[in-house]
Amino acid sequence: MKRLLAAIGAMIVLLMPVIACASTWKIDPEHSHIGFKVRHLMVSNVRGNFEKFSGKVEMNDTDIARSRVEVSIETGSINTGVEKRDEHLRSPDFFDVAKHPLMTFVSRKVAPGANGRLKISGDLTIHGITREVVLDVEPISPESRDPWGNIRRGTTASATINRKDFGLTWNKALETGGVVVGDEVTITLEVELIKSVDK
Repeated sequence: MKRLLAAIGAMIVLLMPVIACASTWKIDPEHSHIGFKVRHLMVSNVRGNFEKFSGKVEMNDTDIARSRVEVSIETGSINTGVEKRDEHLRSPDFFDVAKHPLMTFVSRKVAPGANGRLKISGDLTIHGITREVVLDVEPISPESRDPWGNIRRGTTASATINRKDFGLTWNKALETGGVVVGDEVTITLEVELIKSVDK
């Protein structure tokens, strides 16, 4: 029994530095932006964003690979600046928000890259279909305390996906060749995080 207790005690001591360096951060939606762009009529890009989302980051600065990311986005909050187009995007032709009100991202692996960048691999679920996506993440900023005492950090992340991989296949052919909507969608996240405080 003494040996067992000693072993448990040793494990706790070894884990303490990891626990001490882990912290939880929540996305501040008022100072964050989740946007996208997609080719339109083969001649230009249409941009849009999602206005309602939430998420958190379990961050470990000592061993960044132990970190974890979760993001949830309300598909009905899509905004391209044209209501008729947004209604079409909410319809069964695209996001089908009545059946699939959320898209989610849950990380599987966080890997350090060059010059402080990160590669975050995870499961992206859109339209009820899950595919692995890799986010290219810029160096996370140092901690900064705002005038109200909150500790903040921020970063920018991006990824490119093929919408057809997620069942978003609607399109129309053009008389001049090509299609109305491109397949590749570039996603960009400008994220500001607030450190959670244990009470």
